[in-house]
Amino acid sequence: MTDYRTRIYKEYASRMQDTPIVFDEVEAVRWGRAYDTFLKGWLPEKNVAILDVACGGGKLLHFFKSRGYTDLQGVDVSPEQVTLSKQVTENITEVNSIDYLEEKKESYDFITGLDIIEHFQKSEVLKFLDASYGALKPGGRIILQTPNAESPWGMTHRYNDFTHEIAFNPNSLKRLLSLCGFFEIESREAGPVIHGVVSLGRYLIWKAIRVGLAIWNLAETGSRGSDIYTRVFLISGRKLIR
Repeated sequence: MTDYRTRIYKEYASRMQDTPIVFDEVEAVRWGRAYDTFLKGWLPEKNVAILDVACGGGKLLHFFKSRGYTDLQGVDVSPEQVTLSKQVTENITEVNSIDYLEEKKESYDFITGLDIIEHFQKSEVLKFLDASYGALKPGGRIILQTPNAESPWGMTHRYNDFTHEIAFNPNSLKRLLSLCGFFEIESREAGPVIHGVVSLGRYLIWKAIRVGLAIWNLAETGSRGSDIYTRVFLISGRKLIR
């Protein structure tokens, strides 16, 4: 790692995210409600091996654990993040994700990486995707989440973290996933999800805003673009079955 990464990741949770040292289960439950919608149709059967790359504070691992998944592993390069995630499951390794993946040939059915790929330099992105492909079992799935350069607010999110190196839109990341062998590639928005009166209002307002963004795209370019307008997006791809 470069020197700035070493310095920042050492205290990433406390300095960059203002995260307490004790895992907040109430917040994890609240956060996870949206991911029931975001990941619908992508989630695997319960008896599979799952790896969460850059597992951070452990919220996604908690999501899986609370929904009955038991074969869970996480990796993160930040010691503070590892400490938090270990409060969800002990199966956490403090390690560079690319190095780890390259050593785990066909070990996992399901790999997730929320908010990681934007932290890589260009020379590392394909190494990460190739290593992820190699670590998946045939037919396995990868899911990534990253800032959306196609969103009017995408650059705010991209530059919100000093360790972000690059930004993607759904088209650019889809092409890279395809280049690395993935198929059935699909992108999704990460927008408001209805779980009460307030969220219903946000959902309806967002739907109206989306119409305006689509019209803007059509007027300027003659195309709606990817039709993915949220400031972050999710993308999924699968490994071929030999």
